Amino acid sequence: MDVYPGVTDGDPAKHQERHYYLLSELQTLVKDLPSSFQQRLSYSTLGDLALALIDGTVYEIVQGLLDIQHLTEKNLYTQRQKLHSERQAFKQDLLRKHKDALQTCKSHNLTLLKSNQQTELEALEIRVREEQRVMDKKIVAEMDQKVIDQQNTLEKAGVPGFFITTNPQELTMQMNLLELILKLQQKESQY
Repeated sequence: MDVYPGVTDGDPAKHQERHYYLLSELQTLVKDLPSSFQQRLSYSTLGDLALALIDGTVYEIVQGLLDIQHLTEKNLYTQRQKLHSERQAFKQDLLRKHKDALQTCKSHNLTLLKSNQQTELEALEIRVREEQRVMDKKIVAEMDQKVIDQQNTLEKAGVPGFFITTNPQELTMQMNLLELILKLQQKESQY
C-alpha cells in the first residue's frame, strides 16, 4: 500500500523530493527541542529518519503503538481504581461492623473492644497499602515492558535511534524522536 502516491521505488525523483521535504521539515521541528538534544541529532540521523518516514509505514506503526499504550494505560488505571474502590468498600463495611459491635457491647468490655477494633483497622490499612504497593509495582513493570516492546518494534522497523534501553538519556532521546515523528505526521495530515 502506497500511503504517499507517487513515491515508489520506480520514481527516484519523487522519492528524492520527498526525502528532502521530510529532512527539511525535521530540521525545522528539531529547533523546538532542548539544545542538548538538538546537538545529539546529527544531519545523518535526521536524514536516516526522513528515509524511514518516506512511505508512511512508520507513522502507522507509531500510531498503532500509541493506541496500544493508551489502551494499556486505561486498563491499568481501571484495575487500580477497582482495587481502591473494593478496599474502600471493605473498610466501610468493617467500620459499620465496628459501630454495630460498639452499640451491643457491655460497658465493662468497651475498652477491650475498642482496642481490638483499632488493631483490626490498622491491620486492614497495612494490608490495603501493601496490596496497593504490589499493584503499583505491577503497573510500573507492565509499562516498562510496553516501552521495551515499542523500542523493539521501532528498531525492527528501521527507525534510527530506537533500540532497547533503560538509560534515561536514551529514553528521553527516543521520546524526542517520537515527538518529531508525531508532529511531522500531524503536519502532513493537514495537507
